[in-house]
Amino acid sequence: MTTDVPDRPQRAGHPPDTLTDQVLDAVESVVSLWWAAASAAPPRLPTRQLLALRTVRRPPELNLTALAEHLGIGLPTASRLCGRLEAAGLLQRTVQPHNRREVQLVITSQGRRLLADVTEHRSQGLTGVLAAMTPGERASLKQGLHAFHRAHARVRPQPPRLG
Repeated sequence: MTTDVPDRPQRAGHPPDTLTDQVLDAVESVVSLWWAAASAAPPRLPTRQLLALRTVRRPPELNLTALAEHLGIGLPTASRLCGRLEAAGLLQRTVQPHNRREVQLVITSQGRRLLADVTEHRSQGLTGVLAAMTPGERASLKQGLHAFHRAHARVRPQPPRLG
């Protein structure tokens, strides 16, 4: 699969159309499908709010400080983000009974439904793309993804901080 991407600068020492370029193209396609599916599920949330909601959904429930650290953002930014999610009925901020200064974040049933809808849209999008592939292509993709996952587990780069 070779794709011309005119806006991607050629990296020094790398011929065009390297495996890295192919992976970049594939990831861009998946990301496009991923966020298109997210925007198809109302209410449409900005990327950071959706990431925050997904993060809070995971057990154990987080406090505001842990969410800010996980997303790589400042505490005031995290607080404003949670305020928007709370105003939309997707998140609740509650005070911990054992520590009144700690704010516990809890996803609401409406927030859970939104995340389920987003996941369903994403699954449908991926299913459509996979159905357009031959069985051999799907088997090769599966093998390649397993190899990538194993290699990533060995290398495990640090995630970028979101500003």
